Amino acid sequence: MSNMKKKKMTPVQQEYDKLVSSIEPKRPILANCIRAFIVGGTICTIGQSLQWLFMNYFNFDEKTSVAPTLVVLIFSAALFTGLGVFDHLSQWAGCGTAIPITGFANSIASASIEHKSEGFVLGVAGNMFSLAGAVVVYGTFAAFIVATIKLIITRLGAM
Repeated sequence: MSNMKKKKMTPVQQEYDKLVSSIEPKRPILANCIRAFIVGGTICTIGQSLQWLFMNYFNFDEKTSVAPTLVVLIFSAALFTGLGVFDHLSQWAGCGTAIPITGFANSIASASIEHKSEGFVLGVAGNMFSLAGAVVVYGTFAAFIVATIKLIITRLGAM
């Protein structure tokens, strides 16, 4: 906590803050970083292996092999979320499971599972994008801005 906040705290609050900081368990930051790196790297390696598989055994080229690779990763993350495996992995690995595509699939699937008691239309479908909706909206907006900037730069370069 910053010194400015501590100066504004009453003596009782400062004493409580010292007590809490002495009791609070220390976080194993290095171990958490290593686990996140291992799991995130494994997910990326699986994705790269899937892309290689699609290119070498299913005659996709480098550009067209991306779509089936993403479909397999999204389906796997949603399936493992439904089976409860993704939650346990996330607990152990922390942010290592937040690789954009699998983390996004997990957020959609977990929101759907959470609201399934409300029915398929209002529960599952209605709340599917409640958590990931901001990602969709801001991702689309960012893509629009980047495409506009690229268009302007391309047009200025052609002059």
